[in-house]
Amino acid sequence: MSSVAVLTQESFAEHRIGLKDVEITGSVPEDEAYIPTYLEAFPPLPDKGSPGDKAGEPAGAWSKIRPIKASVITQVFHVPLEERRYKDNSHFGEGEEAKVCLDIMQKTGAHIELSMAKDQGLSIMVTGKLDSVMKARKDIVARLQTQASSTVLIPKEHHRFVIGKNGEKLQELELKTATKISIPRSDDPNANIRITGTKEGIEKARHEIQLISAEQDKRAVECLSLEKAFHPFISGAYNRLAQELSQETGARISIPPPSVPKDEIVITGEKEAVAMAISRIRATYEDKQKRKTTTISVEVKKSQHKYIVGPKGNTLQEILESTGVSVEMPPLDSPSETIILRGEPDKLGPALTQVYAKAKSVIVVEVIAPAWLHRFIIGKKGQNISRITQQLPKVHIEFTDGDEHICLEGPTEEVEQAQAQIQEIIKDLITRMDFAEINIDQRFHRHLIGKNGSNINRIKEQYKVSVRIPQDSERCGLIRIEGEPRGVQLARKELLDMAQRMRTKDLIVEQRFHRTIIGQKGEKIKEVRDKFPEVIIIFPDQHQKSDLVQLRGPKSEVEKCAKFLQKLIVELAESSFSISVPIHKQFHKNIIGKGGANIKKIREETNTKIDLPMENSNSEVIVITGKKSSCEAARERILAIEKELNNQTEAEVCIPAKLHNSLIGSKGSQVRSIMEGCAGVHIHFPSEGSGLDNVMIRGPAEEVERARRELLRLAEEKQVNNFSVELQAKSEYHKYLIGRGGANIRRVRDRTGARIIFPSPDEPEQEQITIVGKEEAVMLAQRELEALIKNLDDVVEDSMVVEPRYHRHFVCRRGQVLRELSEEFGGVAVSFPRTGTQSDSITLKGPRECVDAAKKRIQEIVLGLESQVSVEVYIPQRFHRAVMGPKGCRIQQITRELEVQIKFPDREDSAENAETDLPHRKCDIITVTGQAEKCELARAALLAFVPITIDVEVSYDLHRYIIGQKGSGIRKMMEEYEVNIWVPQPEHQSDLIKVTGQQASVERARQRLLDRVKELQAEQEDRALRSYKVALSVDPKYHPKIIGRKGAVISQIRKEYDVNVQFPDKNDESQDAIVISGYEQNVSDARAAIEELVVALQEMVSEDVRLDQRAHARIIGARGKAIRKLMEEFKVDIRFPPPGSEDPHKVTVTGLPDNVDNAIDHLLNLEEEYMLSVTETETMAAYMKPPSKTHGTAGHEEDSRTLAKGFVVRDAPWNAQGNKAPDMSSAEEFPMFGSGTALRQASAWGPRK
Repeated sequence: MSSVAVLTQESFAEHRIGLKDVEITGSVPEDEAYIPTYLEAFPPLPDKGSPGDKAGEPAGAWSKIRPIKASVITQVFHVPLEERRYKDNSHFGEGEEAKVCLDIMQKTGAHIELSMAKDQGLSIMVTGKLDSVMKARKDIVARLQTQASSTVLIPKEHHRFVIGKNGEKLQELELKTATKISIPRSDDPNANIRITGTKEGIEKARHEIQLISAEQDKRAVECLSLEKAFHPFISGAYNRLAQELSQETGARISIPPPSVPKDEIVITGEKEAVAMAISRIRATYEDKQKRKTTTISVEVKKSQHKYIVGPKGNTLQEILESTGVSVEMPPLDSPSETIILRGEPDKLGPALTQVYAKAKSVIVVEVIAPAWLHRFIIGKKGQNISRITQQLPKVHIEFTDGDEHICLEGPTEEVEQAQAQIQEIIKDLITRMDFAEINIDQRFHRHLIGKNGSNINRIKEQYKVSVRIPQDSERCGLIRIEGEPRGVQLARKELLDMAQRMRTKDLIVEQRFHRTIIGQKGEKIKEVRDKFPEVIIIFPDQHQKSDLVQLRGPKSEVEKCAKFLQKLIVELAESSFSISVPIHKQFHKNIIGKGGANIKKIREETNTKIDLPMENSNSEVIVITGKKSSCEAARERILAIEKELNNQTEAEVCIPAKLHNSLIGSKGSQVRSIMEGCAGVHIHFPSEGSGLDNVMIRGPAEEVERARRELLRLAEEKQVNNFSVELQAKSEYHKYLIGRGGANIRRVRDRTGARIIFPSPDEPEQEQITIVGKEEAVMLAQRELEALIKNLDDVVEDSMVVEPRYHRHFVCRRGQVLRELSEEFGGVAVSFPRTGTQSDSITLKGPRECVDAAKKRIQEIVLGLESQVSVEVYIPQRFHRAVMGPKGCRIQQITRELEVQIKFPDREDSAENAETDLPHRKCDIITVTGQAEKCELARAALLAFVPITIDVEVSYDLHRYIIGQKGSGIRKMMEEYEVNIWVPQPEHQSDLIKVTGQQASVERARQRLLDRVKELQAEQEDRALRSYKVALSVDPKYHPKIIGRKGAVISQIRKEYDVNVQFPDKNDESQDAIVISGYEQNVSDARAAIEELVVALQEMVSEDVRLDQRAHARIIGARGKAIRKLMEEFKVDIRFPPPGSEDPHKVTVTGLPDNVDNAIDHLLNLEEEYMLSVTETETMAAYMKPPSKTHGTAGHEEDSRTLAKGFVVRDAPWNAQGNKAPDMSSAEEFPMFGSGTALRQASAWGPRK
């Protein structure tokens, strides 16, 4: 391992700090920078001497220099060939090893370099910060070096020392050895530790683990079981004895605390120390037993126990220290009051005296005072209680919320004094304090409080009372007032008066106006609230879709606010009136005016909002919004403009509002046809729900008259044919009136010609039936329907006989058949006898006609059931799942369409593998029940679902094309045709492909396979035709020209003739062969084209011309733009010499002779032009240069001051008399390798070796 230190400018400056204190000798001119001496800049290393000798002056200089720490380290390690994980050396630096190293570098930030040794081993150099290098080394070893595995056995109790605190030791060990160490879990009986990594790493890790275990072997852990009662004598008062023993022996002694019921004392440490500690503890224990320690029990109130224990058990320790007696207290959660004293008989008396003294040293007294007085007893900011506790600091006073008891705890005398003072305060407060409670609706609490508490604070200060108003979350209306009696009564009266003045009022405001009243970011409603600060305005949530706005506050203010809001709502309603004005599209620009002048003027003068349709819209309607009178004025202004532009007239037709929808037609189709028939006419109907009858017609006079007559004619027809009557009938009768498939209502329509409309499920009036048509037809239909309804209102009860075996058909599937009967026959109720009874009588209740029709329908169903047959269909059980279909959908479809029941047999486990030639078994029989002809249809449908398997012969060579990439082809075919296609394994080389599925699907899949085979065979034939090849011999010097710039020429040939042209590789023997492949005719044409190109190239010549290299860049131009333009212009190729060429001025021009001559002439002209500029630039640059160093001694001395001197020192060895600095240009001072020179006298640098 080697280290590299990075020396920066800052670290070097820090490094030199130690040199500042060195004494400076010699005079230094004030106007020059200080030049250090050689010894100051390069202090000598200290001489070798005894460790106790102090270094001389030079050593002192070095001692002042701060060491520079290496910030980057480098580690190099070797991976032998046999341990390399990736041994493919064909492309070193490009395989998996390089990818792994890149990945590790990205993860750790370390720099990794790989190199290959002669023995094919791998040398790896990792550079970076220490932690990055260690992580990278571990990853490299794990991923590039083959991993071995080994186990090491150490005692189970030593494992935790290998893991270390929070696993830190284990992580450090893994990084250090570049291994993976697996330690078994604590509940695993196995004690073997597994190490995975390189052989070297495993050995290092094994050694480290064994060292840890050996170190722990020197330590011992002993558990000493002694009676819990004797533990205090072993530990001593304040645990002093145990601590002294631990210090003397060096062992660690753990004695369980009194609250832990354990007898074991744990001693850990070196074996000798543990043995010594155990002997000392046993001696103490036996000594106490010899002295015949006894116990006495005393009863002390549980409340006094804490005073005997003292803070943190200090009182018990005091008793143990002074008397040598242990006091055992019962647990806090135990009701026992018995305290046990253990010790020598003569010392128990003094200990008992101390226990009683401690128990009686503190008493607890309770003082009773009303809970509401507690805060007055405490005083403002606790001043009353603070005064008592300052006088009597040992007394603790505790108040409990909602409790009348005040608890005082402390020494007897002080508690009695505190009790007397508190009772005196209570007596005084009771005589001069009172309270009152009033119940006020919680909604008004905010008004009582006022803005920022202004109201309630005023009442508190004015009457000197305290008022408690509950929080909103408490949902309580009780307000409590406390203070002097007179102030309480006055405050109570004022609060009640304020509450009586409060009022809540609900205002109906359409939800569409809520957002407008609130304004953007609540600006407008803030203005209203500022105007009426005492009123709270509550708007409903948007999702509630409610129109109710609540006002809450003083009556007068609420009324004023309500009037203000109502006025605002009226203004909003008026300003939201809108009318639509149809104007011919060609006149819109005139209405807008130049720069929008006309429309802007109308908007400002009428105070309305006018919206015109977009230019690309087909709409001609202009929408005006605002107050009604303003909208009418704006409308008149717009119509006046249109009238001026076109001779327009306007007519008004009175048509009943109920006919408007029928005249407009579906999506306006009817009125649109009238407007199209009368050119230039606009018909405007009033808005729906307005109740107005006037229809406006506007346009040319003649066309308006035509449209008016047409509207009146249609209205008259609609009036005649639109007579309507409404009937009331119970909703359950509607289905019976309509009849099965609409048969009943169709008969009424056919006889009368009237249209009968029943309500849809979402309409509110579910019992209303509307009859529309001519008056006579409507009246006739009304009479018929009324007669039917009257009969339905006549409810009767009847019965009929149905054999019990058919009852299940009616009540099964949750009574579906009965529900259908009830819906079809006017809500008739059909009751079947209970299951288990042998009755065959059923009861029907409902309208007479409905009951009769239901009885007839039941008889039809029974006859159908009697005529049912059962048919058995043999289908092997292995096909049952396929016949059922996904989730039984196929069976459900058959039963629904053919009204049959299909029952599948129970499954047998052995049936799947049964042979097909065995007799029919029970598990293969499917039973179909229903009408005979329908059972046969169901049988045929079931058999059609039975899958079949056929063989399709497909040449083995084509199988892989049919399967497709990753099976995509065969999978797509299986999904498309819902079949299973089995292709034989390649080793069988069979031509048969099996197709399984329904017969129709199988046949379609078979045909698709055969079609695919034809396609593949055609592709094979096409590939054979395209494989025609021709080799063409062309001199290699012409190859680049044939290829062209970026392959442009050869790409054009390939595209034009649809061929592939292959040029020889660098290593091919035949460098002149060009191979052309494709269709035979295309290959011939491409060959002719290349030969023609070669002939043209052979006519070309190449000439060299010398052009000054300083002009090359100007001729080439930016990114070669100028030279490309020149080559295109003269149709030549120009090549400039590459960098480092022997003749940098030689330029080669290739092309036809005439073109080459012209190009060379042009190049020479350009050179001459550019060189003038170059010469001028160089001449100017020469004038701008500073004088040369060789221009004289004076000049040299003068300029040398301005040049950088480098690092200069004084009193250097080479400046001493008889010495000189080495001459770097001298072959003797700096000889070349292999050249022999005679040794000269020793210099200041020491003898030359």
